[in-house]
Amino acid sequence: MDLPSLAVVLQAALSHNPDERKAAEHSLNQFQYTPQHLVRLLQIIVDGNCDMAVRQVASIHFKNFVAKNWSPLEPDEPQKILPADKDLVRENILPFVAQVPPLLRVQLGECLKTIIHADYPEQWPGLLLWVKHNLQDQQIYGALFVLRILSRKYEFKSDEERTPVYLIVEETFPNLLIIFNKLVQIVNPSLEIAELIKLICKIFWSSIYLEIPKQLFDPNVFNAWMILFLNILERAVPLEGQPTDPELRKTWGWWKVKKWTVHILNRLYTRFGDMKVQKPENKAFAQMYQKNYAGKILECHLNLLDVIRTGGYLPDRVTNLILQYLSNSISKNSMYQMLQPRLDVVLFEIIFPLMCFNDNDQKLWEEDPHEYVRKGYDIIEDLYSPRTAAMDFVSELVRKRGKENLQKFILFIVGIFKKYDEASVEFKPYRPKDGALLAIGALCDKLKQTEPYKSELEHMLVQHVFPEFRCPAGHLRAKAAWVAGQYAHINFSDPNNFRKALHSVVSGLRDPDLPVRVDSVFALRSFVEASKDLSEIRPILPDLLDEFFKLMNEVENEDLVFTLETIVDKFGEEMAPYAFGLCQNLAAAFWKCMNAAEADDEGDDPGALAAVGCLRAISTILESVSKLPNLFLEIEPTLLPIMRRMLTTDGQEVFEEVLEIVSYMTFFSPTISLDMWSLWPLMMEALADWAIDFFPNILVPLDNYISRSTAHFLACKEPDYQRSLWNMLSSIMADKNMEDNDIEPAPKLIQVVFQNCRGQVDHWVEPYLRITIERLNRTEKSYLKCLLMQVIADALYYNATLTLSILQKLGVATEVFNLWFQMLEQVKKSGVRANFRRVQDKKVCSLGLMSLFVLPSDQLPGEALGRLFKATLDLLVSYKDQVAEAAKQGDGEDDDDDMDGFQTDDEDDEEEGSDREMGVDTENGDEADSIRLQKLAAQAKAFRSVDDDDDDTDDDYSDDEELQSPIDEVDPFIFFVDTMKALQGMDPGRFQNLMQTLDFHYQALASGVAQHAEERRAELEKEKLSKAASGTL
Repeated sequence: MDLPSLAVVLQAALSHNPDERKAAEHSLNQFQYTPQHLVRLLQIIVDGNCDMAVRQVASIHFKNFVAKNWSPLEPDEPQKILPADKDLVRENILPFVAQVPPLLRVQLGECLKTIIHADYPEQWPGLLLWVKHNLQDQQIYGALFVLRILSRKYEFKSDEERTPVYLIVEETFPNLLIIFNKLVQIVNPSLEIAELIKLICKIFWSSIYLEIPKQLFDPNVFNAWMILFLNILERAVPLEGQPTDPELRKTWGWWKVKKWTVHILNRLYTRFGDMKVQKPENKAFAQMYQKNYAGKILECHLNLLDVIRTGGYLPDRVTNLILQYLSNSISKNSMYQMLQPRLDVVLFEIIFPLMCFNDNDQKLWEEDPHEYVRKGYDIIEDLYSPRTAAMDFVSELVRKRGKENLQKFILFIVGIFKKYDEASVEFKPYRPKDGALLAIGALCDKLKQTEPYKSELEHMLVQHVFPEFRCPAGHLRAKAAWVAGQYAHINFSDPNNFRKALHSVVSGLRDPDLPVRVDSVFALRSFVEASKDLSEIRPILPDLLDEFFKLMNEVENEDLVFTLETIVDKFGEEMAPYAFGLCQNLAAAFWKCMNAAEADDEGDDPGALAAVGCLRAISTILESVSKLPNLFLEIEPTLLPIMRRMLTTDGQEVFEEVLEIVSYMTFFSPTISLDMWSLWPLMMEALADWAIDFFPNILVPLDNYISRSTAHFLACKEPDYQRSLWNMLSSIMADKNMEDNDIEPAPKLIQVVFQNCRGQVDHWVEPYLRITIERLNRTEKSYLKCLLMQVIADALYYNATLTLSILQKLGVATEVFNLWFQMLEQVKKSGVRANFRRVQDKKVCSLGLMSLFVLPSDQLPGEALGRLFKATLDLLVSYKDQVAEAAKQGDGEDDDDDMDGFQTDDEDDEEEGSDREMGVDTENGDEADSIRLQKLAAQAKAFRSVDDDDDDTDDDYSDDEELQSPIDEVDPFIFFVDTMKALQGMDPGRFQNLMQTLDFHYQALASGVAQHAEERRAELEKEKLSKAASGTL
């Protein structure tokens, strides 16, 4: 398409006629990959005679095409732009950056960012030369604009990736310094000068963000830069031309220059000028910075802050940054000494007024309470807020310099309380009282620990906080609720005071002002957590939940959901009557939050966080009613649409939370419905496509499907779940690009199949063993080796004859058993086992080995049987020892721990008991790992060990999930005795030979295991009778 034709098509893309517009867009898409298309678009963008609207459409199309196609996403993806076209774009885009209007420059800047990130320095070595040349010429703005993009590429790069920065700094900074010096000396500078200085500041910022370039370590060079920054810092911002609109004023060019200057000086101070955090090689620089500049900057900052005290203007971001600098100075003696003479003025006339409710707050409260709430709970807002920085300053001051400042500050606050109490209603200083309450809340941690204030907290709350629940000023009612929540956990000497505060907070849920209602919900969470007697809340629970959902319909706020979670968690099974309604309301709130988040192009809508909170709250509710399985059938239709949609790519942000809900629904529901089974293909598709990082989470529901609905898993052919599972597992196990850690759930799922489908999946034994052996041959991590070996152990337990014949058919039987025995015998330097360290590992291995005992002698020679027998006895001893140790540790744990399991550490010297009971001296102790049952009943935390003398970290063994299985009901000691009796009955001679070949040590162990088996049999029988007697059997 030639240039005039392209201009016509772009003009048509602006048409109000949808058909013409659609045809133009189709034409653009059709010709976008033709040679010269990109070059012609650029020609139209830079053509000053062309219609501005057409140029803008061209710039947007150009930017989007470059972003999508300049560099292929995948290494093997073909190039969609000809090299010659790329060369022409690179040659021609630079001169026009400064010439096009700002609206087009923004689009070209985005294109340059894409091209520079992809091509510099390898494909575009001449770029830096162009920048250097134009910094010396009349194209200064264009050169600075491009250099800013170039330097930003390396802002967050470190080590080798940062190397190009050194050349950039070497080639450009001398000229930058000359330009900067000339600009600073201009009398009555224009706004264009501010734009140039701002670009220089941004280039400097990106170049020093992570590391100071070596050129700046030259004291003369660095001092030249610092003189200019200090000049900008001290110089008053021109009054002429400042916008009157507050939003425009803070983004005005000269205030932007001031902000970037403060930003740079803060960064130099906190990252490079602090002796404590400096690398040894940079200590000299830190000393030089502290000595020559830190104090001067502090003085300038204090002078700038003084503008606020006298009623002048300072942008919020600049104020925030200056207060950060002051907070960082408190702990440094020399800086604190400089601050001290002016500290009272700073603290009481600048910092404290910033903490008080102000005109902007009042305007927002009245005109847009939703925005007031959003800003109050937005973490990003806190980063820029003068109020947050003021609170941080006070907290740091009393933490680091409390002796000389805490009492003084508290006396000041008490003085405000006193003035407030003494004033008549119409003259009460509501705003200072608001600031005083904010200060008291911000200092709660310090005051809770420090006498004499600690003893006076209850009195302070009763006298100065609780009365404000009835204050005519809404912002004080909100602040009272917030402060009450901060102190809800103190020990109230009079329970009535706690009760009154609780009821006041609950009443706040019905306040006419939205911010009061939200702050009351936030405070309620603390009161529910602190409440020792739920009878105060129980009668009002239905009304409380109603108010919650009214509020959730008004505002998307994750703190609302946190409070609801706390209530559900606290009341547990008592939430059953409300569970269905809660899930319905939370599901509705979830969809509302998701729709709000999708509508928000910036991606920072609080709805996204609140949506995650809704799903977490649903999980908490499902957990609380886990003993009422029929409720799950009632709740399922409400949650199914969420699970179906969010198990696709639409749910990537909430995938983990949705999987937890699927896990609960498939575990606690009395049966797994066909609707729930419809989620299986979605999880498989996600796993194959993008969700491999969630494999451990997906493992849990997949196990539930197989173990709790085994008949359907085996019988269903449309879809074929067995085939689906095989396709997924074989693909993952065979993938050579996947790390050992990533595939750990795969062998666990094979074990789930073998353990739950015993005798029903003979045709899958060989395929699964084949991929297990193949992966075992190239596995490096010992933990994955253990898991793969346990697949073989489970296959033996499933069917020993079939499994052994397959191993022999594959020609790996001897190799596998030799590796297995080697792994069983391997110990660490400390003497503990290196492999099969969890209780479940030992059990699976022992059941697999014992299943071989009854094979005839032509399949298992006597010598092999003897080796198996000894290895099994060692395993059983270790197993018993570990279970006993874990139980002992479990008995000593606090009853308040919400984990029902038990934990142990691997103490070698505490592992003797089992051997002694079995009549032999101790061997090298096994490792007592730790078990921890997780919230989800379908999971149990794996054993944790803390031995460091191994190449594999113990992380491999700690955050693992061991799933419930049919073998949980199998006692390995009883299984051992029954297997030996079977062997004796089948082949008495073989049994006799085995016993005679054992030395005294193993004979004693065998006798001890047999004795323990009978004890276990008696215990289990007793438990069975006990259950029958209590009517629970």
